Amino acid sequence: MPTTETGTRIDEVADGIHRISTFVPDAGLCFNQYLLVAEQPLLFHTGPRAMFGSVRDAVAKVIDPASLRWIAFGHVESDECGAMNEWLAAAPEATVVGNTVAVLVSLNDLADRPPLAIAEGEVLDLGGKRVRSIPTPHVPHGWDAHVLYEEATGTLLCGDLFTSAGPMPATSTDDIVGPAIAAEDLFGYTSVTAATAPTIGRLADLAPATLALMHGPAFAGDTVTALRDLADDYDGRLRRALEDQAAVA
Repeated sequence: MPTTETGTRIDEVADGIHRISTFVPDAGLCFNQYLLVAEQPLLFHTGPRAMFGSVRDAVAKVIDPASLRWIAFGHVESDECGAMNEWLAAAPEATVVGNTVAVLVSLNDLADRPPLAIAEGEVLDLGGKRVRSIPTPHVPHGWDAHVLYEEATGTLLCGDLFTSAGPMPATSTDDIVGPAIAAEDLFGYTSVTAATAPTIGRLADLAPATLALMHGPAFAGDTVTALRDLADDYDGRLRRALEDQAAVA
């Protein structure tokens, strides 16, 4: 993971939800974490280990980092959970929470304290906020992938979906689908299967107020259309791939 950074900033993007963002020019991406302020605060994404100090300092502008209660992320990957154990050391009462697959396959071994497995549709009550786990296996990648939906604010913590290259503002209502398609063309980071488009389409059924992106802004525009348009793009990619296969068979 490149460590050249342009500085870390923190912005409130929904009521009690703060986006922590660091742009890394070497990667061409911003790396975001989201702090949910509640009776039991939750951090979604930790960032890689090299960013732990800057992310901790950003969290300290809002809450005492030692008071963090939950550590969550979309899937097991260094930019999502690389600093997991650093956070467990810094926050003595914190517990890592992941979906059942993540806990069984990885987190029971990787986390320095026993993690909590959260089942599909299960809600974690943070006290003032409630997060629901929605499994999205292999969307955009990782068998253990899931998203969290914060019910009080209607915020979908959607991990790597809608990845966009370049620095991004804290919040935006501008198009996020076009940049996501361009990033997919560039990085090819999504495991495109027959389940990809339907999985994203089901997220649209939530009609979230905000899409909290890992590599992009917190989007507060027409989230339903954005999710459906993204699903359509992946559906088209799959159909074209199958047509290409048939043509050479």
